[in-house]
Amino acid sequence: MTDVTLSRRRFLEAAAAGLAAPALCSTAAAAAADTRPVVYWTPELSAESFIRMYRLVNREITGKVALKLHTGEPAGPNILPRDWVRALQATIPQSTIVECNVLYKSPRQTTEGHRRVIEQNGWSFCPVDIMDGEGDAPLKVNGGLHLKEFMVGRRFFDYDSMVVLTHFKGHGMGGYGGALKNIAIGCASGAHGKAQVHAVTPEGKWTIGEVFMEHMADAGKAISEHFGKRIVYVSVLRNMSVDCDCAGVAAAAPTMPDLGIMASTDLLAIDQACIDLIYAMPDFMKHTLVNRIESRKGLRQLSAMKELGMGTGAYRLERVLRERRPGERPQGDGTDKA
Repeated sequence: MTDVTLSRRRFLEAAAAGLAAPALCSTAAAAAADTRPVVYWTPELSAESFIRMYRLVNREITGKVALKLHTGEPAGPNILPRDWVRALQATIPQSTIVECNVLYKSPRQTTEGHRRVIEQNGWSFCPVDIMDGEGDAPLKVNGGLHLKEFMVGRRFFDYDSMVVLTHFKGHGMGGYGGALKNIAIGCASGAHGKAQVHAVTPEGKWTIGEVFMEHMADAGKAISEHFGKRIVYVSVLRNMSVDCDCAGVAAAAPTMPDLGIMASTDLLAIDQACIDLIYAMPDFMKHTLVNRIESRKGLRQLSAMKELGMGTGAYRLERVLRERRPGERPQGDGTDKA
């Protein structure tokens, strides 16, 4: 292992320790009484860690399982590693990768073109369901800031559980693309739902800024409430360009270091924890991504979710230690609670 790798790991551990400091409990009883949602974090980036993180949060995942991820534009360089997803999918019975067609100009606007891109990008090891391939259907939004309903892919309702596998990165309109964006935009149908969530005007203008973030929060609330306890989130902070995977090969080169993997059963908590870890980095590492987030009013995603009663943004961070390999010196097992 190189000195650079060791330095990165120690820095990340120090940053994570700083994030967790408010969560320290003086007694075991106090820890047991802590009702904040847990966000698990590991700096280890591998298929094994990806699976381990999922297994920490998958207790309620049953039945027919939708694996919601961004399969990317043609030859997109920053999407989730296919070998990681392949290894995870093999461990989840009745699981299917799910997507919806897109609103912007792309081969993924049509189901036929979308399927070609999915094949080109290597997502051929398991079924991939383009949920709006045969139309869409309304999903009710209870108590939204703007939306009363929006259109999701018709086959969204075929699934009993959802595992949200997110590549956390910047986003040209949202500031950042986290777990909220993955489901709020990703489950909306290309023909109608994405225009509703983007608040596209009758003149064809796409709404930006805080109002767009609020629409995403509305949609995310409806999806998370639909599945209840049967939805979990695993977010990978790797190859974090300021651009979404929608940009494909045109995405700007990442300027942030890779920060690891997070997992939680709480949508707001995991997006908040990802943002907190990024903001804990030194300015020379984070300034490009932070500028993208703040220039698009991206933090409104978090405050809108709080206003919608989706949580407080508080969480308890638990660092997950890598399992030892045969012959390796002990470094601990399981999780460190804070």
